[in-house]
Amino acid sequence: MSEHRQRLSAEARQEEIIRAAVDLVGEHGVDSVTTQAMADAVGITQGAIFRHFPTKDMIWLGVVHWVRGRLMSVLDMAASQGSDPLDSLERMFFAHLGFIDRVPAIPKLVFTDQLLKKNHRIGELIRSILADYEAKVAGLLSQAKAQNLVRPDLDEHAAAVMFTGIIQGLVMRVSIIEARKSLLAEGKLVFPIFLHGIGGVRASSGTSA
Repeated sequence: MSEHRQRLSAEARQEEIIRAAVDLVGEHGVDSVTTQAMADAVGITQGAIFRHFPTKDMIWLGVVHWVRGRLMSVLDMAASQGSDPLDSLERMFFAHLGFIDRVPAIPKLVFTDQLLKKNHRIGELIRSILADYEAKVAGLLSQAKAQNLVRPDLDEHAAAVMFTGIIQGLVMRVSIIEARKSLLAEGKLVFPIFLHGIGGVRASSGTSA
């Protein structure tokens, strides 16, 4: 029994370190975050950090796994509440933007060369997340096509790339170029244009999670 509690305690500590890393990235960016800063945030020694994660890269890998798990949970919940495939897509769109608003570390993680280019495993994981995301969007678009809710000649995969590209563009614009603008407000201006482009038959209601 004691070994079981110890294992859970170790997992809880790893979660604590990962959440501290996420918060620090949101404030300072990836390049400025040190393992000492993580240790200080959690209230442990730097040596204790490396007892849970052998290398700093393993921490970043854990962070990306953490982001994937929570983002996909948010998206699945939003999609499940849709009244039709296009409503599900809209809910996913605004749920994603809302998640990024709550976790500002995400764009700093995704758009950082240090993680994407210098750490092969993290780069592969991020590409896998994007592929799964686009497959989910394409699946909803296929359903919409079957229900005559979009253009009959729609390329679902190309439209899925556009969907994720719009989100990436908005995040880049708001977080870097126009930091004072609201991500959700900008999304409400753009999403109807996406719907028009795919021949969506329903008007955007601006649903947000």
